[in-house]
Amino acid sequence: MSDENHYIPHVAEITGIMQETTGERAVKTFKVAFKDKSAEIKFKPGQTCMVSVFGKGESMFAISQSPTRGSLEFSVQRVGRVTEMLHELEVGDEVGIRGPYGNGFPVEQWKGKNIYFIAGGIGMAPVRAVMNYVVDNKNDYGELHLIYGARTSRDLSFKAEIDALEQGGAIDVRRTIDVEEPGWTLLDNKNPEQSKFDPSSRKFTGFVATTVSAMKCSPDNALAVICGPPIMIKTSIGSLAKLGWKDEQIYTTLENKMKCGIGKCGRCNIGGVYVCVDGPVFTYAQVKKMLNDQ
Repeated sequence: MSDENHYIPHVAEITGIMQETTGERAVKTFKVAFKDKSAEIKFKPGQTCMVSVFGKGESMFAISQSPTRGSLEFSVQRVGRVTEMLHELEVGDEVGIRGPYGNGFPVEQWKGKNIYFIAGGIGMAPVRAVMNYVVDNKNDYGELHLIYGARTSRDLSFKAEIDALEQGGAIDVRRTIDVEEPGWTLLDNKNPEQSKFDPSSRKFTGFVATTVSAMKCSPDNALAVICGPPIMIKTSIGSLAKLGWKDEQIYTTLENKMKCGIGKCGRCNIGGVYVCVDGPVFTYAQVKKMLNDQ
């Protein structure tokens, strides 16, 4: 058994900051590198790390970049004390890193499958990691689709990166926003199954779940990865269910419930499951069983 104290973070330097969105709930992506090269970690898409601002606190974040891209990144929305302090840091400042935690997405089991990445708001962070991994190994997978929504077009993160993936033909991209803006096709949120649009349309005004219904996402030889606000996850799963999707075909993450990361504090316990050890990635079938076992 290792004598390492798992609660002591390794020191990392911020080597890059990308301003994804602005406003009250702004999002920044931080690229970091360990000061001690022996502390460098191997990680899988879907895993998380505890990031600390020294003297201020720590929070758990999904790793938002694929290991195939060669950098450790975290995309942070400003929503509380620790995230507020993170947003005040600059390139060259230091943070603490513990992890990685969890099991990540079972990407080896997905080979040959068509994949729908469905994200809302900051839920695009863990989706970005697994999406980029799959894109970088595109020959191993079938058709790739991204449905990404936010309140307004200004609240969409990773704009240039997603544009490049779309223009390069790596993935079929559909963006959706809640508030009407010029140039965005209006969908019917009250009757999502009846929404019709030109197949060439790529930008919609409507909920993410409405876009899922309007696109008629096929469950044949497919799986879906859904991350975002709870209501968006719930309604999107409902839309998929109406299209014939099974619970076992749908994956999501529960990383926001983790604290210690090593199954000791019990904060992430749901029934007989510790999210930090057994997750944070689960199929919807597993989530339903966990909730029933409580």
